[in-house]
Amino acid sequence: MQELMVKPTIMKYDTCKQFAEDFQIGEGDLIITNEYIYEPNFKTLNLKCDILFQEKYGTGEPSDEMAEAMYHDMPKDSKRIFAIGGGTIIDVSKIFSLKTVSPVLDLYDGKILPIKSKKLVIVPTTCGTGSEVTNVAVLALISRNTKKGIAVDQIYADEAVLIPELLNTLPFTVFATSSIDALIHAIESALSPKASESTRIFSYKAIEKILSGYIQIRDMGHDVLKRLLPEFLIASNYAGIAFGNAGCAAVHAMSYPLGAKYHVAHGESNYAMFTGVMKNYMEIKTDGEIAVMNVFLANILSCPVHSVYTELENLLNLILPKKRLQEYGVTEADLNEFTDSVMVNQGRLMANNFVILDRERVYKIYKELL
Repeated sequence: MQELMVKPTIMKYDTCKQFAEDFQIGEGDLIITNEYIYEPNFKTLNLKCDILFQEKYGTGEPSDEMAEAMYHDMPKDSKRIFAIGGGTIIDVSKIFSLKTVSPVLDLYDGKILPIKSKKLVIVPTTCGTGSEVTNVAVLALISRNTKKGIAVDQIYADEAVLIPELLNTLPFTVFATSSIDALIHAIESALSPKASESTRIFSYKAIEKILSGYIQIRDMGHDVLKRLLPEFLIASNYAGIAFGNAGCAAVHAMSYPLGAKYHVAHGESNYAMFTGVMKNYMEIKTDGEIAVMNVFLANILSCPVHSVYTELENLLNLILPKKRLQEYGVTEADLNEFTDSVMVNQGRLMANNFVILDRERVYKIYKELL
Protein backbone atom coordinates (compact mmCIF):
# COMPACT_ATOMS: atom_id res chain seq x y z
CA MET A 1 0.00 0.00 0.00
CA GLN A 2 1.30 3.43 -0.93
CA GLU A 3 2.10 5.45 2.18
CA LEU A 4 2.48 8.97 0.77
CA MET A 5 3.17 10.78 -2.49
CA VAL A 6 3.76 14.51 -2.95
CA LYS A 7 4.10 14.93 -6.69
CA PRO A 8 4.73 18.65 -7.36
CA THR A 9 7.75 20.43 -5.97
CA ILE A 10 6.38 22.93 -3.44
CA MET A 11 7.90 26.42 -3.55
CA LYS A 12 7.24 29.46 -1.37
CA TYR A 13 7.94 33.15 -1.99
CA ASP A 14 7.23 36.31 -0.03
CA THR A 15 6.35 38.35 -3.13
CA CYS A 16 5.07 37.90 -6.67
CA LYS A 17 8.15 39.74 -7.96
CA GLN A 18 10.50 37.18 -6.43
CA PHE A 19 8.41 34.37 -7.94
CA ALA A 20 8.32 35.89 -11.45
CA GLU A 21 12.08 36.55 -11.43
CA ASP A 22 12.98 33.09 -10.15
CA PHE A 23 10.82 31.36 -12.79
CA GLN A 24 11.95 33.81 -15.51
CA ILE A 25 8.40 34.16 -16.84
CA GLY A 26 8.49 35.42 -20.43
CA GLU A 27 8.00 34.45 -24.06
CA GLY A 28 6.55 30.99 -24.56
CA ASP A 29 4.72 31.15 -21.23
CA LEU A 30 0.98 31.52 -20.65
CA ILE A 31 -0.50 32.96 -17.48
CA ILE A 32 -4.13 31.99 -16.80
CA THR A 33 -5.57 34.20 -14.09
CA ASN A 34 -8.15 36.88 -13.25
CA GLU A 35 -7.66 40.52 -14.16
CA TYR A 36 -8.28 41.56 -10.55
CA ILE A 37 -5.38 39.32 -9.51
CA TYR A 38 -3.03 40.27 -12.35
CA GLU A 39 -3.43 44.06 -12.24
CA PRO A 40 -2.24 44.75 -8.66
CA ASN A 41 0.31 41.94 -8.43
CA PHE A 42 1.90 41.40 -11.84
CA LYS A 43 1.12 44.27 -14.24
CA THR A 44 4.04 46.45 -13.12
CA LEU A 45 6.45 43.55 -13.75
CA ASN A 46 5.87 43.94 -17.54
CA LEU A 47 6.06 40.21 -18.17
CA LYS A 48 6.62 39.26 -21.82
CA CYS A 49 4.17 36.36 -21.84
CA ASP A 50 0.66 35.55 -23.04
CA ILE A 51 -2.19 36.17 -20.59
CA LEU A 52 -5.70 34.71 -20.51
CA PHE A 53 -8.27 36.19 -18.13
CA GLN A 54 -10.75 33.52 -17.03
CA GLU A 55 -13.63 35.88 -16.14
CA LYS A 56 -14.06 36.80 -19.82
CA TYR A 57 -15.45 33.30 -20.33
CA GLY A 58 -17.97 33.22 -17.48
CA THR A 59 -18.18 33.43 -13.72
CA GLY A 60 -18.62 30.89 -10.97
CA GLU A 61 -17.63 27.24 -10.99
CA PRO A 62 -15.61 25.87 -13.95
CA SER A 63 -17.63 24.11 -16.63
CA ASP A 64 -17.06 22.16 -19.82
CA GLU A 65 -18.47 25.08 -21.82
CA MET A 66 -16.08 27.56 -20.17
CA ALA A 67 -13.14 25.23 -20.75
CA GLU A 68 -14.01 24.77 -24.43
CA ALA A 69 -14.21 28.55 -24.98
CA MET A 70 -10.94 29.26 -23.17
CA TYR A 71 -9.14 26.43 -24.94
CA HIS A 72 -10.29 27.80 -28.30
CA ASP A 73 -8.61 31.15 -27.56
CA MET A 74 -5.42 30.06 -25.79
CA PRO A 75 -2.13 29.86 -27.69
CA LYS A 76 -1.37 26.20 -28.39
CA ASP A 77 2.41 26.59 -28.61
CA SER A 78 2.96 27.60 -24.96
CA LYS A 79 5.74 25.69 -23.23
CA ARG A 80 4.59 26.48 -19.66
CA ILE A 81 1.20 27.31 -18.14
CA PHE A 82 1.09 29.39 -14.96
CA ALA A 83 -2.28 28.96 -13.23
CA ILE A 84 -2.61 31.85 -10.80
CA GLY A 85 -6.01 31.85 -9.10
CA GLY A 86 -8.66 29.86 -7.29
CA GLY A 87 -10.21 26.50 -8.03
CA THR A 88 -11.77 27.49 -11.36
CA ILE A 89 -8.48 28.63 -12.87
CA ILE A 90 -6.52 25.73 -11.41
CA ASP A 91 -8.90 23.04 -12.66
CA VAL A 92 -9.14 24.32 -16.24
CA SER A 93 -5.37 24.92 -16.38
CA LYS A 94 -4.71 21.32 -15.37
CA ILE A 95 -6.54 19.95 -18.39
CA PHE A 96 -5.00 22.62 -20.65
CA SER A 97 -1.58 21.10 -19.90
CA LEU A 98 -2.67 18.02 -21.88
CA LYS A 99 -1.99 17.44 -25.56
CA THR A 100 -5.67 16.88 -26.47
CA VAL A 101 -8.38 18.69 -24.52
CA SER A 102 -11.40 19.02 -26.81
CA PRO A 103 -14.10 17.76 -26.86
CA VAL A 104 -13.97 18.17 -23.09
CA LEU A 105 -16.83 15.72 -22.57
CA ASP A 106 -14.81 13.03 -24.36
CA LEU A 107 -11.87 13.75 -22.06
CA TYR A 108 -14.08 13.34 -18.98
CA ASP A 109 -15.69 10.20 -20.40
CA GLY A 110 -12.26 8.60 -20.84
CA LYS A 111 -12.39 8.64 -24.64
CA ILE A 112 -9.28 10.82 -24.91
CA LEU A 113 -5.95 9.46 -23.68
CA PRO A 114 -4.44 12.08 -21.30
CA ILE A 115 -0.94 12.97 -22.53
CA LYS A 116 0.89 15.87 -20.91
CA SER A 117 2.43 18.35 -23.35
CA LYS A 118 3.14 21.48 -21.27
CA LYS A 119 4.76 22.23 -17.95
CA LEU A 120 2.27 23.36 -15.31
CA VAL A 121 2.95 25.75 -12.43
CA ILE A 122 0.07 26.35 -10.01
CA VAL A 123 -0.14 29.37 -7.70
CA PRO A 124 -3.26 29.29 -5.46
CA THR A 125 -4.84 32.62 -4.49
CA THR A 126 -7.36 31.23 -2.00
CA CYS A 127 -6.83 29.08 1.08
CA GLY A 128 -9.07 26.19 0.24
CA THR A 129 -8.67 24.19 -2.93
CA GLY A 130 -5.41 22.41 -2.15
CA SER A 131 -5.65 21.61 -5.85
CA GLU A 132 -2.09 22.76 -6.46
CA VAL A 133 -0.86 19.39 -5.15
CA THR A 134 -3.55 17.04 -6.50
CA ASN A 135 -4.17 15.25 -9.78
CA VAL A 136 -7.90 16.06 -9.81
CA ALA A 137 -9.76 18.50 -12.06
CA VAL A 138 -13.50 18.96 -11.54
CA LEU A 139 -15.83 20.59 -14.07
CA ALA A 140 -19.57 21.16 -14.18
CA LEU A 141 -20.88 19.22 -17.16
CA ILE A 142 -23.65 21.58 -18.19
CA SER A 143 -25.59 19.24 -20.47
CA ARG A 144 -25.66 16.58 -17.74
CA ASN A 145 -26.56 18.85 -14.81
CA THR A 146 -23.77 17.48 -12.62
CA LYS A 147 -20.08 17.84 -11.83
CA LYS A 148 -17.44 15.27 -12.60
CA GLY A 149 -13.76 14.97 -11.85
CA ILE A 150 -10.91 13.30 -13.62
CA ALA A 151 -7.95 12.07 -11.59
CA VAL A 152 -4.90 11.22 -13.69
CA ASP A 153 -1.22 11.71 -12.93
CA GLN A 154 -0.70 13.64 -16.18
CA ILE A 155 -2.42 16.72 -14.69
CA TYR A 156 -0.22 17.04 -11.63
CA ALA A 157 1.55 20.40 -11.48
CA ASP A 158 5.30 20.40 -11.94
CA GLU A 159 5.61 23.08 -9.26
CA ALA A 160 3.14 24.36 -6.68
CA VAL A 161 3.94 27.87 -5.50
CA LEU A 162 2.70 29.45 -2.26
CA ILE A 163 2.73 33.27 -2.10
CA PRO A 164 0.88 34.56 1.00
CA GLU A 165 0.96 38.09 -0.47
CA LEU A 166 -1.72 37.04 -2.99
CA LEU A 167 -4.24 36.43 -0.19
CA ASN A 168 -4.12 39.95 1.25
CA THR A 169 -7.14 41.19 -0.73
CA LEU A 170 -9.17 37.98 -0.40
CA PRO A 171 -12.83 38.86 0.39
CA PHE A 172 -14.05 37.31 3.64
CA THR A 173 -16.79 35.33 1.89
CA VAL A 174 -14.22 33.72 -0.43
CA PHE A 175 -11.96 33.03 2.55
CA ALA A 176 -14.92 31.43 4.35
CA THR A 177 -16.01 29.10 1.55
CA SER A 178 -12.48 28.13 0.55
CA SER A 179 -11.16 27.48 4.05
CA ILE A 180 -14.21 25.40 4.98
CA ASP A 181 -13.57 23.42 1.80
CA ALA A 182 -10.01 22.80 3.03
CA LEU A 183 -11.33 21.68 6.42
CA ILE A 184 -13.64 19.17 4.74
CA HIS A 185 -10.78 17.95 2.53
CA ALA A 186 -8.78 17.26 5.69
CA ILE A 187 -11.60 15.50 7.56
CA GLU A 188 -12.75 13.36 4.63
CA SER A 189 -9.19 12.30 3.79
CA ALA A 190 -8.49 11.35 7.42
CA LEU A 191 -11.54 9.07 7.45
CA SER A 192 -10.88 7.56 4.01
CA PRO A 193 -10.03 3.85 3.86
CA LYS A 194 -7.13 4.88 1.61
CA ALA A 195 -5.57 7.03 4.36
CA SER A 196 -2.25 6.04 5.88
CA GLU A 197 -0.40 7.10 9.00
CA SER A 198 1.58 9.59 6.90
CA THR A 199 -1.40 11.14 5.09
CA ARG A 200 -3.25 11.54 8.39
CA ILE A 201 -0.37 13.67 9.73
CA PHE A 202 -1.23 16.22 7.04
CA SER A 203 -5.00 15.83 7.58
CA TYR A 204 -4.93 16.40 11.32
CA LYS A 205 -2.41 19.26 11.15
CA ALA A 206 -4.61 21.03 8.59
CA ILE A 207 -7.68 20.57 10.81
CA GLU A 208 -5.80 21.97 13.81
CA LYS A 209 -4.57 25.04 11.93
CA ILE A 210 -7.96 25.83 10.39
CA LEU A 211 -10.05 25.40 13.54
CA SER A 212 -7.52 27.26 15.68
CA GLY A 213 -7.72 30.11 13.20
CA TYR A 214 -11.52 30.10 13.30
CA ILE A 215 -11.45 30.24 17.09
CA GLN A 216 -9.16 33.29 16.95
CA ILE A 217 -11.52 34.97 14.47
CA ARG A 218 -14.45 34.17 16.78
CA ASP A 219 -12.67 35.58 19.83
CA MET A 220 -10.84 38.56 18.29
CA GLY A 221 -12.90 39.49 15.23
CA HIS A 222 -12.21 39.64 11.49
CA ASP A 223 -9.28 42.03 11.90
CA VAL A 224 -7.07 39.14 12.97
CA LEU A 225 -7.55 37.36 9.63
CA LYS A 226 -4.73 39.06 7.69
CA ARG A 227 -2.20 37.78 10.24
CA LEU A 228 -3.64 34.26 9.96
CA LEU A 229 -3.74 33.96 6.16
CA PRO A 230 -0.27 32.40 5.76
CA GLU A 231 -1.32 29.67 8.22
CA PHE A 232 -4.53 29.03 6.31
CA LEU A 233 -2.56 28.83 3.03
CA ILE A 234 -0.27 26.17 4.53
CA ALA A 235 -3.28 24.34 6.02
CA SER A 236 -4.96 24.24 2.63
CA ASN A 237 -1.78 22.83 1.11
CA TYR A 238 -1.55 20.15 3.81
CA ALA A 239 -5.19 19.22 3.24
CA GLY A 240 -4.49 19.01 -0.49
CA ILE A 241 -1.58 16.63 0.12
CA ALA A 242 -3.86 14.50 2.31
CA PHE A 243 -6.81 14.26 -0.05
CA GLY A 244 -4.52 13.96 -3.05
CA ASN A 245 -3.40 10.66 -1.53
CA ALA A 246 -6.48 9.42 0.33
CA GLY A 247 -9.32 11.10 -1.57
CA CYS A 248 -12.48 12.97 -0.66
CA ALA A 249 -15.77 11.20 -0.15
CA ALA A 250 -19.54 11.57 0.29
CA VAL A 251 -19.56 15.23 1.33
CA HIS A 252 -17.99 16.22 -1.97
CA ALA A 253 -19.97 13.65 -3.96
CA MET A 254 -23.29 14.88 -2.57
CA SER A 255 -22.39 18.54 -2.99
CA TYR A 256 -21.85 18.26 -6.73
CA PRO A 257 -25.51 18.04 -7.84
CA LEU A 258 -26.36 21.03 -5.60
CA GLY A 259 -23.48 23.08 -6.97
CA ALA A 260 -24.21 22.15 -10.58
CA LYS A 261 -27.98 22.75 -10.58
CA TYR A 262 -28.25 25.73 -8.23
CA HIS A 263 -24.81 27.30 -8.81
CA VAL A 264 -23.76 27.16 -5.18
CA ALA A 265 -20.08 27.87 -4.50
CA HIS A 266 -18.08 24.69 -4.02
CA GLY A 267 -17.07 25.27 -0.39
CA GLU A 268 -20.56 26.38 0.55
CA SER A 269 -22.22 23.38 -1.09
CA ASN A 270 -19.78 21.12 0.77
CA TYR A 271 -20.66 22.78 4.07
CA ALA A 272 -24.37 22.26 3.34
CA MET A 273 -23.69 18.49 3.29
CA PHE A 274 -20.91 18.19 5.84
CA THR A 275 -22.44 17.58 9.27
CA GLY A 276 -25.35 15.67 7.72
CA VAL A 277 -22.91 13.13 6.30
CA MET A 278 -20.87 12.97 9.51
CA LYS A 279 -23.92 12.34 11.69
CA ASN A 280 -25.02 9.53 9.38
CA TYR A 281 -21.57 7.96 9.53
CA MET A 282 -21.99 8.00 13.32
CA GLU A 283 -25.38 6.30 13.07
CA ILE A 284 -23.71 3.40 11.25
CA LYS A 285 -20.32 3.13 12.98
CA THR A 286 -18.95 4.92 16.04
CA ASP A 287 -15.56 3.23 16.44
CA GLY A 288 -12.44 3.29 14.33
CA GLU A 289 -10.97 6.48 12.87
CA ILE A 290 -14.12 8.51 13.40
CA ALA A 291 -13.75 7.99 17.16
CA VAL A 292 -10.18 9.29 16.93
CA MET A 293 -11.43 12.24 14.87
CA ASN A 294 -14.18 13.09 17.35
CA VAL A 295 -11.77 13.19 20.31
CA PHE A 296 -9.35 15.33 18.30
CA LEU A 297 -12.10 17.81 17.35
CA ALA A 298 -13.50 17.89 20.88
CA ASN A 299 -10.08 18.78 22.30
CA ILE A 300 -9.70 21.70 19.89
CA LEU A 301 -13.27 22.89 20.49
CA SER A 302 -13.10 22.32 24.29
CA CYS A 303 -16.39 20.43 24.31
CA PRO A 304 -17.66 16.93 25.22
CA VAL A 305 -17.16 14.33 22.50
CA HIS A 306 -20.91 13.61 22.27
CA SER A 307 -21.64 17.20 21.18
CA VAL A 308 -18.66 17.70 18.89
CA TYR A 309 -20.61 18.16 15.63
CA THR A 310 -23.05 20.58 17.23
CA GLU A 311 -20.18 22.68 18.57
CA LEU A 312 -18.30 22.43 15.28
CA GLU A 313 -21.35 23.68 13.38
CA ASN A 314 -21.76 26.54 15.87
CA LEU A 315 -18.19 27.63 15.14
CA LEU A 316 -18.48 27.23 11.38
CA ASN A 317 -21.72 29.21 11.34
CA LEU A 318 -19.78 32.24 12.58
CA ILE A 319 -17.58 31.95 9.50
CA LEU A 320 -20.27 30.96 6.99
CA PRO A 321 -23.92 30.66 8.07
CA LYS A 322 -25.29 27.27 7.06
CA LYS A 323 -28.47 27.08 4.95
CA ARG A 324 -31.06 24.38 4.49
CA LEU A 325 -31.11 22.95 0.96
CA GLN A 326 -34.52 24.49 0.32
CA GLU A 327 -32.98 27.93 0.84
CA TYR A 328 -30.98 27.35 -2.34
CA GLY A 329 -34.16 26.40 -4.21
CA VAL A 330 -33.90 22.62 -3.79
CA THR A 331 -37.28 20.87 -3.80
CA GLU A 332 -38.28 17.42 -2.65
CA ALA A 333 -38.57 16.47 -6.32
CA ASP A 334 -34.82 17.16 -6.71
CA LEU A 335 -33.80 14.63 -4.10
CA ASN A 336 -34.24 11.52 -6.24
CA GLU A 337 -32.42 13.22 -9.11
CA PHE A 338 -29.56 14.24 -6.81
CA THR A 339 -29.35 10.75 -5.29
CA ASP A 340 -29.27 9.05 -8.68
CA SER A 341 -26.59 11.47 -9.86
CA VAL A 342 -24.40 10.62 -6.87
CA MET A 343 -24.82 6.87 -7.25
CA VAL A 344 -24.22 6.92 -11.02
CA ASN A 345 -21.56 9.62 -11.44
CA GLN A 346 -19.59 9.80 -8.19
CA GLY A 347 -18.31 6.30 -7.65
CA ARG A 348 -14.71 7.61 -7.54
CA LEU A 349 -15.55 9.64 -4.42
CA MET A 350 -18.06 7.29 -2.80
CA ALA A 351 -15.38 4.58 -2.73
CA ASN A 352 -13.59 6.72 -0.11
CA ASN A 353 -16.47 6.85 2.39
CA PHE A 354 -15.75 5.99 6.01
CA VAL A 355 -18.55 3.42 5.76
CA ILE A 356 -20.61 2.27 2.79
CA LEU A 357 -23.54 4.59 2.02
CA ASP A 358 -26.18 2.99 -0.17
CA ARG A 359 -28.83 4.79 -2.22
CA GLU A 360 -31.33 4.75 0.64
CA ARG A 361 -28.83 6.37 3.01
CA VAL A 362 -27.81 9.05 0.49
CA TYR A 363 -31.47 9.96 -0.06
CA LYS A 364 -31.99 10.05 3.72
CA ILE A 365 -29.13 12.53 4.16
CA TYR A 366 -30.52 14.83 1.46
CA LYS A 367 -33.98 14.58 3.02
CA GLU A 368 -32.67 15.51 6.47
CA LEU A 369 -30.85 18.54 5.05
CA LEU A 370 -33.78 19.78 2.98
